[in-house]
Amino acid sequence: MPNNTTIAKKINTKQKILKVSSTLFSEHGYKGTSVRKIASEVGIRESALYNHFKNKEDIFLSVAKEIFTSPFSDNNEDIRESAMKGKAFLQKFAMQYKLLTFDKNNESMFRLLMIELFANKELREQFMDEFHTQNIKTLSEAFFIMMQNNIIRSADPMMVAYEFLSTLFYIRLQITLMRFDNSSTNSMSTQFEKHVEFFWESIGV
Repeated sequence: MPNNTTIAKKINTKQKILKVSSTLFSEHGYKGTSVRKIASEVGIRESALYNHFKNKEDIFLSVAKEIFTSPFSDNNEDIRESAMKGKAFLQKFAMQYKLLTFDKNNESMFRLLMIELFANKELREQFMDEFHTQNIKTLSEAFFIMMQNNIIRSADPMMVAYEFLSTLFYIRLQITLMRFDNSSTNSMSTQFEKHVEFFWESIGV
């Protein structure tokens, strides 16, 4: 039976593989990144890498999962407690989203994922489940709680969730496209905050 040290070492190696893979995928694309290259950069044998992942696609999907779910990754509070904070809850989420958008490595992976979505059915399914369905579900629940407590006006909580998330996603996509063309994004630096302010004004009691 593996001891705690062995388990911790295995977890650390897996996280290192994901970190290195994210960098390589963002720099060389999916096709340009090999399992051998990943293993070499991590500093392990190629055969050892298969103790953690089945193949390159498995690694890519694991990296994608972290990208898709990261807006909520630092928000471990109970959803009711978070929702009761009202506007502050939305500000926190939007700021996490903003940090991810302007992170260079995250941005490169996001751009690659947008391309690969059209070629990989499993990635599309993961995107719909992890990024879309789970986020909409969580936001819908939060907005429903706000409505119950008269923090915001009554409406369809799912549609409110769509409205809030879709604009954030569009801002992120716009910034990604601008940076791809080496255009200045200074004018976009406060769009996340402006979105929260405008959105809150439209739904507040």
